Amino acid sequence: MRFEREELVQEPDKQASIASDREIGASAASSAGPVSVLAAAPAWIRRHSLAIFSHVALLALWWAASLKVPRFILPSPVETMATLGVPRYDWLRHTLVTGSEVFGGFLLATLIGVALAVAFNWSATVRRAALPPLVTLNMVPKVAMAPLFIVWLGYGIGPNIVISFTICFFPIVINTARGLKEVEPDLIDLVRVIRASRWQIFRKIELPSALPFVFSGMKVAAVLAVAGSIVGEFIGSERGLGYLMMSVQSTLDTPAMFMALILVSLIGVALYALVAFAERLVVPLDARVS
Repeated sequence: MRFEREELVQEPDKQASIASDREIGASAASSAGPVSVLAAAPAWIRRHSLAIFSHVALLALWWAASLKVPRFILPSPVETMATLGVPRYDWLRHTLVTGSEVFGGFLLATLIGVALAVAFNWSATVRRAALPPLVTLNMVPKVAMAPLFIVWLGYGIGPNIVISFTICFFPIVINTARGLKEVEPDLIDLVRVIRASRWQIFRKIELPSALPFVFSGMKVAAVLAVAGSIVGEFIGSERGLGYLMMSVQSTLDTPAMFMALILVSLIGVALYALVAFAERLVVPLDARVS
């Protein structure tokens, strides 16, 4: 009987202890909820969590601001996205045209820019002869050159590719040339002692050392290539997102203009992400410039 009384006395204490543990566990779970959710998310979400949050916050601010102003000044995100379902805008065709111009100009600038920087590194005569004219041409406003390209090359994607090329070409040349000069002179002298050829020095020493600078210039060029393409479409084009923006401007179709801006931004983000992905493949983390 004495043991039964002790068990009856201890039973409420056990139940109170269990209830207290549950409350503590629930409180800890609620306080660590966002952290646990973030920890369970995929790696790419954890790596870019701040960027994702900032974009979501920007979207929320956009939506809140659209409630206070007229639609023709600032449409809501829902109204903007709704234009994707309107056939007359032909978003796919215009996006493909602008994307082709951006990627074409960027690829051309990368190939020619890197090749010219290598020529500057190999020959001081070429550098002294070609670099000053390049600097002078780069000072000319590209918007002023766009009408000339249209006169010379006609309408279409050709002039816009050239405009995109001229805008994003110079950063690649300068950054690559700088990277090729960053190699330690003592290291070059050492491999020359063992009779390494000029090509071997470039392939084994100079190029790996210059790659971080090459990709740094390519990242800058990825942003400028988009601007060059849109400038060309503004001035003279019959296709592309820039042309579409100019077309809907006269009717104050602001939702379509915002949607075109978003698609242009996505093209630039895609190109930048592609460059960053290639950089992660070939350049060690501690060697990256940016």
